[in-house]
Amino acid sequence: MRPDAIIKWLMPKEERFHELLGRDTANLVRAARLFAEIACSENLEERRVKGVQLKAIEHEGDQITRQVFEALNSSFITPLDREDIRAIASDLDDILDYLEGVAQSMVLFELGAAPEALRQFAQILVEMVGEIDRVTHMIWNMANEGKIQETIVRISELENQGDALYGTVIADLFKDGRDPIEILKWKEIYDALEDACDECKDYTHILGNVVLKNS
Repeated sequence: MRPDAIIKWLMPKEERFHELLGRDTANLVRAARLFAEIACSENLEERRVKGVQLKAIEHEGDQITRQVFEALNSSFITPLDREDIRAIASDLDDILDYLEGVAQSMVLFELGAAPEALRQFAQILVEMVGEIDRVTHMIWNMANEGKIQETIVRISELENQGDALYGTVIADLFKDGRDPIEILKWKEIYDALEDACDECKDYTHILGNVVLKNS
């Protein structure tokens, strides 16, 4: 067994999961920021290159998720309920999958434009992911319950902004007299972005359950 593996095995259980999920959310923050760069770019080749970089981050996220599940399988006692830790890791993985999927779709659809709505969606997601990163570090200490609840409310507010933006942009898509194929391409992009925002909101439901069980 490698020395780092031995250290992780001997690490107190709470620190073990804390460390893994901390890496997971930090990786998600990197992904969201890179996605924002992709969304703001008007160069298709640049999007292609950054999309490959985002795929590598997504792969790293998959590896961390696998390590969380392995740690769950090898731990007799866990700091939070097993199903909650599993749900946290799975939801973080799903958010990252949405970001990487949208980036790949923009390349596959050969979308070189960076409309304002796309930029706004990217910024909302960067903020949501930043809040997710911050709040995930708090869940190991229920003395942070008040701050956790405040962050949950903030993420909900950002999700509402995403919903409003989605409604506006979909209405605008069908007003502009665009080519029907272009409309379908952009609708798929915005549908996936709204789904990503919804997944961030779903994460707060998991955290709410954690607080309810442990407070």
